[in-house]
Amino acid sequence: MSEGARLVGKTAVVTGASRGIGRVVATRLAAEGARVWALARSKGALDELAAEAGVEPVACDLRDDAATWLALDEIADRSGGVPDIVVNSAGVFGIESCATETVNGFDAQLHVNLRAPFLVIRAVLPGMLERGSGTVVSIGSVAGRKAFPGNAAYSASKYGLRGLHEVLVEELRGTGVRATLVEPAATDTELWDPLDPEQNPELPSRTDMLRPEDVADAVLFAVTRPEGVIVPVLQVERG
Repeated sequence: MSEGARLVGKTAVVTGASRGIGRVVATRLAAEGARVWALARSKGALDELAAEAGVEPVACDLRDDAATWLALDEIADRSGGVPDIVVNSAGVFGIESCATETVNGFDAQLHVNLRAPFLVIRAVLPGMLERGSGTVVSIGSVAGRKAFPGNAAYSASKYGLRGLHEVLVEELRGTGVRATLVEPAATDTELWDPLDPEQNPELPSRTDMLRPEDVADAVLFAVTRPEGVIVPVLQVERG
């Protein structure tokens, strides 16, 4: 736990916590004193994270509705209520044009990048509203506000997430519950490994990308704002 920890007494759920941005966010929130439940499909990676950061691992496939609801219900039972903080960080990414993307590939990205965040929000939001507090952070993308060739499915999912978030912000006004969309530019995570951007001049170089720690800093900023302060959108780019 870091000196002057700002989240002591808070509970948090982070999806996609086994790698990339989600892993760093879970680690950062735990270091700030939060009790963190880390959700992901990979039990082995979660167990490693638990040993390193002191989070509580929950193996869960967000593509499985029943398993997701059950996991969130169990967390609520163990923590005494819905979490104070939810970070929707699970995501998938691939590059295909509108002419070459498959229906299955399109559906897969919408399911993880858009439907799963809605499912998580739907599960925790009634409890947050009843309590009158809570923060929902969703990890969007620059591709959710700017078109890039080859992002047929990914942009559809991230533009959709932005739309969902903007409705959520309006619905939450005056409730004590707040929502933030963090939109990073290209970030150097394992999602880029199959694409090998250093060998493709049309893709950004990994050396020029954001680091997961940069995005985690933005998440931490959002969730540590004083009560009544809302940060609807945080766009994170390299200077």
